[in-house]
Amino acid sequence: MSIEWKDNPLRALGRLAWPITISTLSYSVMTLVDTILVGHVGRAELAGVGLGGIMAFVFLCFSIGLLRGANTLVAQAVGAGRPEEARGYQGAAIVIALVLGVITMGVGQIAAEILRHFAASPAAGEAVRTYLRIRILGAPFMLLFVAFREVRYGRGESRAPMRATVIANLVNIALAYTFIFVFQAGVAGAAYAALIAHAVEAGVLAVPALRSGWGVRTFARRHLRALWRLGAPLGIQFTLEVGSFGLLSLLISGLSDVEMAGHQIALQVIHFSFLPAFAVAEASAVLVGQAVGARRNDLVLRVAHIALAVTGTYTALWTVILVFGSRLIVSGFTVDPAVAATSVALLHVAAVFQVIDAGNLVGRAALRGAGDVRYAAVVGVATSWLCTPPLAWFLGYRMHLGARGGWLGLCLEITVGTSLLWWRLQRRGWTTAATAAAERAAAAPSATAARADDAQAVA
Repeated sequence: MSIEWKDNPLRALGRLAWPITISTLSYSVMTLVDTILVGHVGRAELAGVGLGGIMAFVFLCFSIGLLRGANTLVAQAVGAGRPEEARGYQGAAIVIALVLGVITMGVGQIAAEILRHFAASPAAGEAVRTYLRIRILGAPFMLLFVAFREVRYGRGESRAPMRATVIANLVNIALAYTFIFVFQAGVAGAAYAALIAHAVEAGVLAVPALRSGWGVRTFARRHLRALWRLGAPLGIQFTLEVGSFGLLSLLISGLSDVEMAGHQIALQVIHFSFLPAFAVAEASAVLVGQAVGARRNDLVLRVAHIALAVTGTYTALWTVILVFGSRLIVSGFTVDPAVAATSVALLHVAAVFQVIDAGNLVGRAALRGAGDVRYAAVVGVATSWLCTPPLAWFLGYRMHLGARGGWLGLCLEITVGTSLLWWRLQRRGWTTAATAAAERAAAAPSATAARADDAQAVA
């Protein structure tokens, strides 16, 4: 199949990336809004929302990572000239999202009672418990949104998820402000606002899909198997990597409310600033997947190098901003001088690894698009657990560097991981996986044969 964007990958990256930037704001912006508003309520509340928001995301990570496999499978099918396969993968993704969403709700309720004991103060512990128990109720809605979003990304459609995110976040801002300051609902109000916003976000994408059929009754077991085979390593990788970061947050929360609050503010700034780079990397995964499906492996490194140049330039600009403007940025989150000082110190550490992290994102996205998910998973898990938590404990507790110790561990993790990912890319170690992916996409049953296979589908 001919690749329409082969002569201008940069334009294709831009067309896909800017809506992805906005649509991936969803969880981060909701937590960012909660952080800003709750930060004016109190230090303990801010620390509690920080830990609760991070841990809620940890519990969602396996499902989100798994559902990202739908992106790659759909992109490869489109590249192979088999767009009819997308509907089957959408049905499989929806079923997985709903089942895992319900399971995640239960896990979150149990974990909320346990995590309250890890906070540095009783007040922060109660805030963690309250925020997590309510926020995690939105798991099915969030995962349903991710399922629809990833399928659309794989098709090269990124604007509908963007619109859903914009609507949901406007709802969250309005409700969070009203619940926190008008009704004096505090942490619980922030969590309820996010819960309602997640439901709205899923609904915006679900309603149009319902009109054309969700694909739930037409997907076959082969779609489930393919999605699980590709997505499970991604889910495990994402869970363990974010789990490592969750452990980092637990270690920091045990230091003091000041350290945890400062960590939360710095984390939200980095998440927000890094989203365009993440979006370009995600767009590169779509283009690589389409190239692999069309058996155009010659385009893989070209796309990766262009994406690296774009993200590297962007993050270099943010490095300058963080070095010279971190105090001004932090002043919008808190008036507490101790919390502000901690946040500024962490943002200066982040300035060191911004550009390197862009390479990490692009490297793993390109490998995922090529279907080489196991290598990236092993690298991600190994570096995240061997570098960050041990250094957070040693430098933070033993060397008394506080939260900075953990962030220095992040620097090492990102540097080592980026080196290993690009070694794999440049040596073309992904070609075997790419060939297998292209053969699988080309071998998918035709529409007529698929209907016969669907007689045995999982409804």
